[in-house]
Amino acid sequence: MTSDPPAQRRAGPRPVPAPSGEHGFDDILVALGQQLGETVEPADRRTRRRLKGVVFEYEHEPRTVHDMAGDAGYSIASNWFTQLLAQLAVANSVTKSEMCVFLYVAGGQIAGTGLAQYTQQEITDGLNKEAARTGARCITRSTVNRAIRALCEYGWLEKHGNGRIRLNVRLWFRGSSTAQQAVLAELDRERGEDKDAFPHHVGPDRAVQETLDAGLDAPTLDRQERTG
Repeated sequence: MTSDPPAQRRAGPRPVPAPSGEHGFDDILVALGQQLGETVEPADRRTRRRLKGVVFEYEHEPRTVHDMAGDAGYSIASNWFTQLLAQLAVANSVTKSEMCVFLYVAGGQIAGTGLAQYTQQEITDGLNKEAARTGARCITRSTVNRAIRALCEYGWLEKHGNGRIRLNVRLWFRGSSTAQQAVLAELDRERGEDKDAFPHHVGPDRAVQETLDAGLDAPTLDRQERTG
């Protein structure tokens, strides 16, 4: 006489019993009830039903959005360069017109490119907007032209075709770090990794570049005072 074969166990996950003295499933119901502003009483184990196909979804917290004045967004500037701008202005190592032209162009970058779409006349008109309103002295186009030439010598700007200006994106950039690295990689492909070329060299004085390379505080520059 043969005996019946043992019953085969069904494949699948094994049920995990609740911890002794606790109802794990009830704890979930209580937590959900608290989220809804009310308390859920634990169900009686004899009448409790098992939920099936329940999916919990977690929403990521939204990124903090900067509250910046105006509608032109914002750019990222090198802290070292921002302080250097102030030091150069105090030392009269750059002219007022050079500072104004650079800041105006830097604020007008096309996001993610390091480029600004301006003619010299558009820069002149843009800079004179407030002066024209208040009756103050306006900047001339010839002064803007001289300032752009000086800024290109400093390595802060670079002419990039008709009506386009490239910013030194290591100093001031509107866009993500990924976009900035793409711009730098494109420049390296175009002209190699010459550390004395744009965008690596930073003027107006060689001592400034030496300070940048050494990672030290910028020194007081011994230059003849400039006007304009």
